[in-house]
Formats: sequence, C-alpha cells, structure tokens
Amino acid sequence: QVQLVESGGESVQPGNSLRLSCKFSGGTFIMYKMAWFRQAPGREREFVAAINRIGSITNYADSVKDRFTISRDNVKNTLYLQMDNLKPEDTGVYSCAATPAQGTAGGPESYGDWGQGTQVTVSS
Repeated sequence: QVQLVESGGESVQPGNSLRLSCKFSGGTFIMYKMAWFRQAPGREREFVAAINRIGSITNYADSVKDRFTISRDNVKNTLYLQMDNLKPEDTGVYSCAATPAQGTAGGPESYGDWGQGTQVTVSS
C-alpha cells in the first residue's frame, strides 16, 4: 500500500522560501505521476503543481508559476516543491498525491493516494 509523508512546512515571512518534501513508499515510485495540492481554511483543495513519471514534464497553477518548482528524485523516492517569493495567499496545508498514470493532467479526483499534509503559513 502506497504511503506518502510530507515534511518541510513552516511559518515564514512574505518573500521567503521553503522546500517541501514528500517521501513515497509501498510501491514503485517511477510508475506514479505526482502532484502537490493545497487547502486554505474555508476553501476547497486546489491544484498547485504536477510532474510526470520521469520528471520531464511539469504543470503549474497560474498562481504559483515562476515562483514554485516541482521536482522528483526517483532514486530517493521523494517528491519536492521548492517555493520561492512566498505570499500570504500561499498559506495552507500542502499535500502530495500519487496515481499510477502518465502525464500531468487531472484534478484531485485523479489521484488515489494522499499524504496527511504539512502546514505552510506565510505572514508578517
């Protein structure tokens, strides 16, 4: 059974950077496309970024494009999200998700395995 464990969430000031990690176990990591989603209080879960199996194709929400970078290490079975120039509106619980499929398209309903999430708070 696939397990996903996120880490790296913190409280930071606007303009700072954070790197989130998601450790994958219980399956063959390279067979899964991966994504990050986030959920702010009182709001629905929203897509942040996705990456294909081999890391050659990425996809971002417009709100994070040019500030966030998704990547993966298929040797360490780990997914990353580098977040630069953080803004207060980036605050939320960030969760990684996995599904044994190709490409990067699809909303949260496309993903069958989820981590518990890690809290990111951006505030001055």
